[in-house]
Amino acid sequence: MTQDARSELPGQYDPHAVERKWQDSWEREKLYAFEEGSSREVFSIDTPPPTVSGKMHMGHAFSYSQQDFIARYQRMLGKNVFYPWGFDDNGLATERFVEKKCKVRATQMSRKEFQQLCLTSTKEAEEELKRSWQSLGISPDFERTYRTVDDWCIATSQRSFLELYAQGREYRKEAPTIWCPECRTAIAQVELEDRELESSFNDIAFAIGKEKAVIATTRPELLPACVAVFVHPDDQRYRTLVGKTVQVPLFGQKVPILADVRADPQKGTGMVMCCTFGDQTDMEWWKAHSLPLRICLTLDGKMNTLAGKYAGLPLKEARKAIIEDLRASGALLAQRSISHMVNVHERCSTEIEFLVTKQWFIRVLDLKDELLKAGRELVWRPEHMRHRYENWITGLQWDWCISRQRYFGVPFPVWYCRKCQGVILAKELPVDPLTDKAPACACGSTDAEPERDVLDTWATSSLTPQIALQWREDDAFFNKMYPMSLRPQAHDIITFWLFNTMVKGLLHSGKVPWSHAMISGWALDQHGKKMSKSRGNVIEPLEMLRKFSADSLRYWAASSKLGEDLPFQEKELVAGKKFVTKLWNASRFVLQHLQGYSLRETKLTTVDRWLLHRLQGLIEQNTKSFELFEYSRVRADTEQFFWHVYCDNYLELVKGRLYADTSPERDSALFALSTTHLALLKMLAPLLPHITEEVHHLGFGKGSIHVSSWPKAEGGLLDEEANRAGELLIAVVGGARKAKNEKALSLGAELDSVTVGCSPEERAVLQSVEKDLLDVTRAKRVTYQDAKELIVAITPADGK
Repeated sequence: MTQDARSELPGQYDPHAVERKWQDSWEREKLYAFEEGSSREVFSIDTPPPTVSGKMHMGHAFSYSQQDFIARYQRMLGKNVFYPWGFDDNGLATERFVEKKCKVRATQMSRKEFQQLCLTSTKEAEEELKRSWQSLGISPDFERTYRTVDDWCIATSQRSFLELYAQGREYRKEAPTIWCPECRTAIAQVELEDRELESSFNDIAFAIGKEKAVIATTRPELLPACVAVFVHPDDQRYRTLVGKTVQVPLFGQKVPILADVRADPQKGTGMVMCCTFGDQTDMEWWKAHSLPLRICLTLDGKMNTLAGKYAGLPLKEARKAIIEDLRASGALLAQRSISHMVNVHERCSTEIEFLVTKQWFIRVLDLKDELLKAGRELVWRPEHMRHRYENWITGLQWDWCISRQRYFGVPFPVWYCRKCQGVILAKELPVDPLTDKAPACACGSTDAEPERDVLDTWATSSLTPQIALQWREDDAFFNKMYPMSLRPQAHDIITFWLFNTMVKGLLHSGKVPWSHAMISGWALDQHGKKMSKSRGNVIEPLEMLRKFSADSLRYWAASSKLGEDLPFQEKELVAGKKFVTKLWNASRFVLQHLQGYSLRETKLTTVDRWLLHRLQGLIEQNTKSFELFEYSRVRADTEQFFWHVYCDNYLELVKGRLYADTSPERDSALFALSTTHLALLKMLAPLLPHITEEVHHLGFGKGSIHVSSWPKAEGGLLDEEANRAGELLIAVVGGARKAKNEKALSLGAELDSVTVGCSPEERAVLQSVEKDLLDVTRAKRVTYQDAKELIVAITPADGK
């Protein structure tokens, strides 16, 4: 115990000064560094690397605080916590960030030069971001920081590509591909979002000789790409038309009418045109019926020469022009407005297209059963998040497209032989085929064409366990540490990051990458809406940190069950501030009495045994809650105990004994206070690391509370008899306080007597704590009356 605790606790707690002090101290002392040579049990975290091009938003503050609750708890269990940090500076977002900041164009530099520019230009942003995250009081080992565009990460990603190619898992093929015209690149199925958009159904007449067939479509701009018309084989309206041909209006090509069960008789007119390509069904029909290929779109989302006079028009302009010409020709029979779901690119919200391009893929469709099995081996917190993963796999229709038509990114370690068209693989990594010389081809030729595409950013981000654990650089360390203990992440990227990392983990190591997945929700605005700049409802966490404190913000983050979306309510930060202030004031009171006290065995009073009995239950429940990742229950249960058991009742009951000079009863109170207050600080430490560190430092020793041991419930301190007495005492005290309030008396007002109506058994119990009852109610005597239910009355000192 600090010898002068009283003088070291100021009257007012300054959270900003204290929080900065301890954040600097933790970093300076490397308190959270992983001890590589230690024999302690390891708890490893596959930390989500934030994007460098952005800044910390409220969702980050929310989810990173929650994962830190678990990291700090595991550290207090005595485990060697491996909690690395990373920055995601790979991909389109970083490319645009650096171009804007440095006023350059990536395509006007060599890829290596631009990569170096990204590394230097993002360094300043990374330092600022690091300070933002540190200001939350999170506890990663910042000495173990990686950057997804540095040489190590590039080499790791390229090594993964080479291994999967050797397994026969990767292939390059010219095939229908999901394409973003805005970003001008292929994208993966996981990068799609459903967006409800306004459109129109257009009933268009196709000629069958002198007759007409009516087809309803939302995409008349694809008429030049029409290769067939489909009807359902059981649709009686069109059975006689199957096998005939129709002529496409405006463009004139004749196409067959075919039957297929994928045509929906209830949609539109029941007759649907197949264009190459409007959607997934078009691709299935094209393949199943060996239809010709007619592409009418360019890579940048304009009509090509197949569209005739509409060539060069952007898609939406072409749609308007074609509709007008259909109307003028009499082929547009009807038009009605609709609202329907459309696939858009999640990054830019552009409606996607399907184009035939040459891309690299990883075969995953044959792994569905294996991936589902792996998902069931993972412990999901909360459990229901597993269903999102399983639903994604069940609905998966595409192999993983891993090539992107971007300039900046991780290069494919590949060239193509101009002589034999064979694939030439790199022998040394990292490599950039645009600037590095190709090895000789197996045919002996050294004349090679470099692959110009780059790897999808998720092909690299899916390797965060391998990157953090130095895969293939130090396999002894990797094999010891892999699989990792925990993947923390938000629910919206289960299909991105978690799924893709699972794929890589199974293919490279045959193992599920982690034992647990911790899935957080979103931080929403006060009305339950997602925060976005366009809505103008963004709440900046740094502003809240300045207005309140990191501990107050973490208190808010702990109010939500894991996985639940949480509307931001400033009143929760106000409550957090109030709680921190109360903890500080209670600590000042307790530590002034503990000054010079050292913990020693003593005979405990009934009330002190009651408090310690209740404390053991709290410790046991909080331990269970943390093991289940139920940090919100830890907060709720500890807060309930602190306010109502400890502050409202026990500290009031014990004041008389504490102010006595010396007595066995005072020693008993000091033992209970010291034990309970330290245990409360420790149980709150994962949630509120700054205030608990400050109080612990000033009152309980120099070592950090965050590397001290988590409290353990002690069976020897359980006492049901004392618990019964304590609970009955609190009920009587509560009744006396209510009676004082009804008589407009202060709680400190002296009483002549307290009268308790109770059973004979309850009377015997109360008599064992009668001295505590007299002290706290300030009564001269207690009288008892027989009653079936507990009744409390008071007589004021003046007899009124």
